[in-house]
Amino acid sequence: MSGEQAHALEVKAGVLRVDYPSLAPVSRFDRKPEDLGFSGAQLGNEDNQTTGAFMGHDYLLVTRAVGPDEVADATHAMVAEGAEYIVVLGKAADVASVADAAAGKALVVNATAPDIALRSDNCRANLLHVAPSRAMLADAVAQFLKWKKWDDWFLIEGSNPDDQLLGAAYRRSAMKFGAEIVEERVFEDTGGSRRSDSGHVLVQRQIPVFTQEADNHDVIIAADESDVFALYLPFHSWDPRPVVGAGGLRPVNFSASHEAWGATQFQRRFEKLSGRYIQAEDYNAWLALRVLGEAVTRTGKAGTDDVRSYILSDAFELAAFKGQKVTFRSWNGQLRQPILLTDSKITVSVSPQEGFLHQRSPLDTLGLDEPETSCTAFAD
Repeated sequence: MSGEQAHALEVKAGVLRVDYPSLAPVSRFDRKPEDLGFSGAQLGNEDNQTTGAFMGHDYLLVTRAVGPDEVADATHAMVAEGAEYIVVLGKAADVASVADAAAGKALVVNATAPDIALRSDNCRANLLHVAPSRAMLADAVAQFLKWKKWDDWFLIEGSNPDDQLLGAAYRRSAMKFGAEIVEERVFEDTGGSRRSDSGHVLVQRQIPVFTQEADNHDVIIAADESDVFALYLPFHSWDPRPVVGAGGLRPVNFSASHEAWGATQFQRRFEKLSGRYIQAEDYNAWLALRVLGEAVTRTGKAGTDDVRSYILSDAFELAAFKGQKVTFRSWNGQLRQPILLTDSKITVSVSPQEGFLHQRSPLDTLGLDEPETSCTAFAD
């Protein structure tokens, strides 16, 4: 094959990571590496190149880390450089801004924002989602708790806006699967250092008092996207109860502890590339690039309309190291995928749980089903 034939089709993708000011995480194990997301994207691009070498497809990747005030300019720059596929690691408002700035020019993939509104009344026709929504994560927990027959929940919600959105997702899941939230409390974020020398002493005194005299419950649900209190709940609550949600048993799209279905081999390749363990953002960036590669390989085309049409079609499926092929919901652009439940050491379980059925796919028992979404941008 000649060099000209080998690169007959050029496919250019961009990965845009938005970095926000933040406090140090509660645990030093949760520090974010400088190459977060980018290494996953690089591995995905290399995987695409492996197939592309035989197909005459050449995959190019550009990555940028920017602040929130640079999102629009960075998007326009990527489009000007020829990127027709942009993966965004950022919050909902910035993901929406990228989709709006790239409308008619690029297909955008949300790799981190869990907001339900982006999959419903605030959806965009050029915006797909490989990141699971809060509804999917909460439903994954709810199914496991129903399987365990832990039906009485004590919901502790943080005081920040994202915590409240997560709390609302758990309320929705409780109603959906027939659990009862017997009591709710709000843990106020008072700011300040979360890793001072005396921090564990203060928490050891605060959490038991905060959880004292709660109505009888089977499990504590922690809605703490802000990473303020949830990690301290296990072993500190007044009553000896399991903790799930943002602490204890957590719902995740991927984890370095996951070893089944070929995940160990996948993670070894990532670790060889990056020199560290994989994080969820890396997996999502890898997955987003592999979605592109699969669509281009199957169609032999790289235009945004062709790629989008194939991705949303019944013909699309992709192996993702989760035990079954993943596909997209044609009504809102959300990737159907199993959700792992982990304690950070092992994969404890995987949802959807056995026995939760759906006329289309058991994966559609997680998150917004077609009748539940207000998204009209994907209507034929």
